[in-house]
Amino acid sequence: MNKSAGLLLGFVVVVGAVSSVGAWYTGNQLEGVLNNSIQEANQQLKTALASAGGSANIELVSLDRHLFTSTAHYRLKLQNLQVGEEKKDIELLLVDHIEHGPLPWSRLKALKLLPVMLSSNYELEKNEVTAPWFDAAKGVAPLKGQVALGYNRSVDGNVELVPLDFAPDATTTVKFSGLRLDLSASDLSAKIKANGYMDNLKVSAVSAEQGPVQVELSGLTLASDLVKSDFGFYLGQNLLELSETKVTFGTTPAVVTVKGFEQKDSLEATGNALSGRLAYNVASIDYNDKPVGSAQMSWTAKNLDIPAMQSLIKLYQVQLEALQKAQAAGAEDPEAAVPELTPAQQTQVEANIKQLLAGKPQIALENFSFKTANGESRASLLVDLTNPSSTELPPVELGKQLISQLDAKVLLSKPMISDLAGLQAQIQGQTDPKAIAQQASMASEMAGTMALSTEMATVQGNDILSTLHYAGGQVDFNGQKMPVEDFITLVLTKFGGMSGGEQP
Repeated sequence: MNKSAGLLLGFVVVVGAVSSVGAWYTGNQLEGVLNNSIQEANQQLKTALASAGGSANIELVSLDRHLFTSTAHYRLKLQNLQVGEEKKDIELLLVDHIEHGPLPWSRLKALKLLPVMLSSNYELEKNEVTAPWFDAAKGVAPLKGQVALGYNRSVDGNVELVPLDFAPDATTTVKFSGLRLDLSASDLSAKIKANGYMDNLKVSAVSAEQGPVQVELSGLTLASDLVKSDFGFYLGQNLLELSETKVTFGTTPAVVTVKGFEQKDSLEATGNALSGRLAYNVASIDYNDKPVGSAQMSWTAKNLDIPAMQSLIKLYQVQLEALQKAQAAGAEDPEAAVPELTPAQQTQVEANIKQLLAGKPQIALENFSFKTANGESRASLLVDLTNPSSTELPPVELGKQLISQLDAKVLLSKPMISDLAGLQAQIQGQTDPKAIAQQASMASEMAGTMALSTEMATVQGNDILSTLHYAGGQVDFNGQKMPVEDFITLVLTKFGGMSGGEQP
């Protein structure tokens, strides 16, 4: 035997010995590791589902251990889960084929050479509840995945929903391309990253109101990058993208197509103050292949006191749980079964609200816009709140102290209104170009005339503009400065007159 062959043989022997010792160690530690992981998962499920009213619990049913592999069976119980218009309890079974570390064979084959404690290969098992799901997946497990658990308790894995093609009833069909979600998490899920993708989902059905209906979603992308805060919830960014949504309905088919939908949200904390942003974007909307426009919307919140919010949310969850129990028990008036707040709880709520307002929170609609071929309309709103001297003040005085500043702006584009009115005329069957143009022009001019007649807005060129600024008890409304009491009277007068009611 030459020297190289001897070294290779020695390496194989050493690796084999290390693997055997590691596999033996993993096998002996496995049950404790699984129980700890299940306990952590149950706590996270409890937190995640608390506001939704449902509950979930995972339990280890059995564990069959060997030297290099083990087989575990789990039971997932979902209680009070909303299914359609009903709440149901559902039980799911999973089987887990576990390869012991440090070098599981499936990872070696994939050239993943970093030692891990175990590699889990799990899938859903068939039972009475999941049997139709298995049939839709042509007999294979409709849900499966892999997870590698590192010695530092980190997790790296995926979950996969397999393709489905089935007919739930005589008038409905579902075609699903499948979805894969890749996940990674550090010890105790302090950091979580996720990336997922679905190619296509098509649902065809018959609606009593609309007749045949078909919904098709294409190109779904999911991404999250999160870090657990000191307060127990996650901060970071989430992204949802959908390349195209197509809805076809009616016996004479009408087609609405939405392309380039995007939702982004983020949360960050500085000390006890929480800030967040939520933004939506739609690249294009078409109706029967006719372009309608594009849209954007973004919200922000700043200086939200986290302990105060958590305390209010916790109390809300207690009330919600009581309501749901009454609903589950079949109470005729479930809301009446919810106990009123005790004096101590009422005091707590008032203290939490004061604490929240003392942080001077700000809520803003940064942008809400809609753009057509010839114009764009926009709206924005910013509200700064502060803690009033007392909550027992008269409503007007309370509002003056509660809102430290308010800025609002609405800009309506007359060309945009004209574009939409012209499209509406075409949808209603109008084919004469001159008639369409006339109807569109009348709609935009009418909007400008109404704005001027109500004095709620001004017309500047092709824009209908309304602005409002409030601070220190004074209002600036479209350039007119007045005390807030006079502004309230003005608004009541205008809207009271428009509705035919009595004017003050």
